[in-house]
Amino acid sequence: MIRFNCDYSEGAHPLILEKLAQTNLEQLPGYGADPYCVQAEQLIKDLCHAPEAAVHFISGGTQTNLTVLAALLRPYQSVISPDTGHINVHETGAIEMTGHHIVALPHQDGKITADQVAQVCKNHWQDENPEFSPQPKVVYISFPTEFGTLYSKEELFALRRVCDEHNLFLFMDGARLGYGLSAPGNDVSWTDIATCCDAFYIGGTKLGALLGEAVVLTNPKLQKDFRYIMKQRGAILAKGRVLGIQFLTLLQDGLYKKLGAHANKVALLIRDACKQAGLKFLYDSPTNQQFLIMPNDVLKKLEQTYVFSHIRPYGKNETVIRICTSWASHEEDAKQLIADIKQLLGK
Repeated sequence: MIRFNCDYSEGAHPLILEKLAQTNLEQLPGYGADPYCVQAEQLIKDLCHAPEAAVHFISGGTQTNLTVLAALLRPYQSVISPDTGHINVHETGAIEMTGHHIVALPHQDGKITADQVAQVCKNHWQDENPEFSPQPKVVYISFPTEFGTLYSKEELFALRRVCDEHNLFLFMDGARLGYGLSAPGNDVSWTDIATCCDAFYIGGTKLGALLGEAVVLTNPKLQKDFRYIMKQRGAILAKGRVLGIQFLTLLQDGLYKKLGAHANKVALLIRDACKQAGLKFLYDSPTNQQFLIMPNDVLKKLEQTYVFSHIRPYGKNETVIRICTSWASHEEDAKQLIADIKQLLGK
């Protein structure tokens, strides 16, 4: 079977495996104090033009979201998120389990706006008893969104302004950050993200690493005691070298964005061909996730060879599927999928 259902089906980029093997027998300090983690931290600061930032490495995305939000929120505070946000729909209530409320706002192509955030704050503070409901404190967004769409630089800075106006933190989930940064038409840079966000992370798990996310804390208020919170949530890896080596490899010489650009290229090849064949998409995504509306009879035959993610039924005879490419997707597989779709559609 050829898998187009997610971007972490493969193991790791060969350069990462090579570097891990080369350094395997080195005796190094644990818990992220090794020289590779230190070098990777400095490289990230340089990329973001954020010399005062703090960088920490955590094994996975859900644990990262849980740990960062624990640092951002007091027990009585809430996080504002798109209703489709990963923390709201794909993390088994991890945030609610810690006692924090998620204010889930209606999304537009996976995004929320500064005006929506301002309205939440207005509603809270104009209540005659604001202390009777959770106090909004964090805005959570993803880049790219769960639908592969992107915030523009203008939208990102608008969110920053509203956060400043209402004393909120802005936290960006960057599990697929490399796909967003390398997408055609993207106008958001490393520096823009570091400037706008109090905290964000650089995803490795879904972009060439065996595992791992790099958390960047740009707001000094969040840096103190963050490792205590990490340890309490099991987020400090004893063999921290495994994470440092991977991010050092990914971020040197532009490999991270090259891998993202490759996945986007393969996804857009499929998207453009499907559009030419008369198929429609639920969202206009420039990244590696494409949400295709597929006739059920065609889908059934395709699934003899390919694996897709089913999103939801679309009317009686169609289904929205997600076609998700990765840093390791083969262009030949995409071309074969295109040929098979066209044949089944009689194009």
